[in-house]
Amino acid sequence: MSDHGTFCWNELMTGDPAAAKQFYGTAIGWTFEDMPMPQGGTYTVAKAGDTMAGGIFNTAGTDMANLPEHWFSYIAVDDVDARCAKAKAAGGRIAREPFDVPGVGRIAIIQQPGGGLVGWMTEAPPQ
Repeated sequence: MSDHGTFCWNELMTGDPAAAKQFYGTAIGWTFEDMPMPQGGTYTVAKAGDTMAGGIFNTAGTDMANLPEHWFSYIAVDDVDARCAKAKAAGGRIAREPFDVPGVGRIAIIQQPGGGLVGWMTEAPPQ
């Protein structure tokens, strides 16, 4: 598990996962493992050897389809729900309320007062 307050995951948001996999596979040597998502679609985990390096989220056909391709980061927090309350008190906005991803953890998307977005995640306990 990641330590509270440290970056714990990075995710490429793209409408063309195949092109991203081609690029990072060739340029960096990543391999990829596709996983079906509970709400439909496929999530791709990028690997450097046996180590998970990041994720690739397909934005095509979602409410994020018009966003420019970008990397999105997540920070580990000890209690995502409690930290969301603190974020609001500190002038932030909850762009996406906390939700659970089975086997991964509880996640919220926070918008800091300056407008930047970041994911906060309380990781699921190891199984």
